[in-house]
Amino acid sequence: MNNEDTPVVVDVDKETEEEEHERDPWDIHDDQEAYKKWKDMTATERALFVLGNIAKIILSIACLYLFVCSLSVMGSAFQILAGEAAGEIFTNSKLLFNPIAGLIIGILVTVLVQSSSTSTSIIVSMVASGILKVRSAIPMIMGANIGTSVTNTIVSLAQSMNVDEFRRAFAGATVHDVFNLLSVLILLPLEVIFHDLELMTQAILQDLFKNDTITEEPKLLKVITDPLTKKIVQVNKDTIKDIAKNQTNAGETSILKISCTRYVSQCMPESPLQNSSLLTTMTNSSILEDCQWENVKTKVNCTTQDYIFAQSPISNAWIGVILLATSLLALCVCLLLMVKLLHSMMKGGVAKIVKKVVNSSFPKPFGWLTGYLAIIVGGALTFLVQSSSVFTSAITPLVGIGVISLKRMYPLTLGSNIGTTTTGLLAALTAKSTKQLRLGLQIALCHFFFNIFGIVLWYPIPILRRVPIRGAKILGNTTAKYRWFAVVYLLLVFFIIPAAILGLSFAHIWAMGGVLIFIAAVLVVVIIINILQSKKPEALPQKLQSWEFLPAPMRSLEPYDKVFRKLSFLCKCCKKPNQEEHVVANNGTGEDNKAFQASENVQTSKL
Repeated sequence: MNNEDTPVVVDVDKETEEEEHERDPWDIHDDQEAYKKWKDMTATERALFVLGNIAKIILSIACLYLFVCSLSVMGSAFQILAGEAAGEIFTNSKLLFNPIAGLIIGILVTVLVQSSSTSTSIIVSMVASGILKVRSAIPMIMGANIGTSVTNTIVSLAQSMNVDEFRRAFAGATVHDVFNLLSVLILLPLEVIFHDLELMTQAILQDLFKNDTITEEPKLLKVITDPLTKKIVQVNKDTIKDIAKNQTNAGETSILKISCTRYVSQCMPESPLQNSSLLTTMTNSSILEDCQWENVKTKVNCTTQDYIFAQSPISNAWIGVILLATSLLALCVCLLLMVKLLHSMMKGGVAKIVKKVVNSSFPKPFGWLTGYLAIIVGGALTFLVQSSSVFTSAITPLVGIGVISLKRMYPLTLGSNIGTTTTGLLAALTAKSTKQLRLGLQIALCHFFFNIFGIVLWYPIPILRRVPIRGAKILGNTTAKYRWFAVVYLLLVFFIIPAAILGLSFAHIWAMGGVLIFIAAVLVVVIIINILQSKKPEALPQKLQSWEFLPAPMRSLEPYDKVFRKLSFLCKCCKKPNQEEHVVANNGTGEDNKAFQASENVQTSKL
């Protein structure tokens, strides 16, 4: 028989697996596009290359600055719209002593004010003033940890136009959520039963203080952003704290800072010269005392730095809406520009160097130290910017475009959790008496050790370290397949479920406990059955070896996807990627669609 007649056997399955491995969206790929190496460039090309990249770096820094400023303005807008309600939540004494309700309060308040620093400083000030006990405040601190991750989850939505970028960005954002939820799931019951955080921090601080200590809270990032943001809006955060303490004064219930010019003109219109003299001697955050305004003697905080809405007749609610809409628009524009600029710079040799430096590990036998170094870096950078939301939101787009891997994002996020606790610690040091200092530091240390224990639980042991990462990958894959899922997840986790549990907490504690225990039991049973279905199906009855016996809406998102596609037919970004992009790319052939569906299954099975 001739060699020409010998049939060629091709291992199709092996080729398919190799192709799927090559385009695995979780891998950090090198740029495959053709590019000119530096040694092959002419002098003119080199000059244009250098100048072009310098211009892109400057534009990227400018976009990052405006991005951070828009985050600050968005936080101020949420505080204007919901700050008073957030403060009033803390005044409900019935809820404060219920640990589950306390957890939900921490989540909702942090989501409403868009800042864990603000919510934790409110809690610290309430504990320091004796209004709230440390035992009641610990669940609220845990809730604030969960609520702070809402910002970078929102930021990840800006990359929804590209399937793989959205997959990675959403997973990079939600790995923070999964870690915080798992930590609370373990540590909150232990705290309720044993009070370990409370007793440990109490022992640490028992004999520590002999003198009063007063320290200013650092404003490292605000030094850069305040010149712009203070021209737009200024929020009086003390008002939210006073509402929480039920200590509001007449004339000082506005969340927006009052303009000293406007206040003095209303307060002392008969003496313009005195007004002028008074205004020249006032500092940036002045307090006017014993002023007869609306027949009430009052002490009012005001600012001499006029801002856009300082003397506006528009109501606070409308100002909040305008600022929220404007900041969200600026946030999206800056983020899209940053992604485009980074995409254009992260090509060729530059991309290889950056990806190698960011995602490489120490040589053996010290490779295990790499993650801990990333935790330290994340904590240090968060301390510098004084905001975990800003730090994680800034690096989420880098995960989306493939510069930072999800494996590296995870320890950076853990470090960010540690770094954000320094704000509470430093805020506690502003106390004016030893008792207030001790109480404030105790709750701040509880926040610190809660995050330390969470890291000890979910990072050092490899099999447990993979749990939050796998959870984030599942969410990322689901979002890539059903893009509407991201918005539903955001609403459910940060608004609807916390609000529902808070509503249950108004009933008897046993009623709320019964509902939560039933839901927890169902989830545990479902998880156990899922594990057995994948690992040892023969141990289950034949009916339970798959979920086919359940109605489709109880075992699949496909029925909901059909509804959302009908409702969102005008929005291209909400359509299923495997029915839009790949149909166009492959001329709509059924075989190619099946191949793509198979690739989705392979990617899911790799988890």
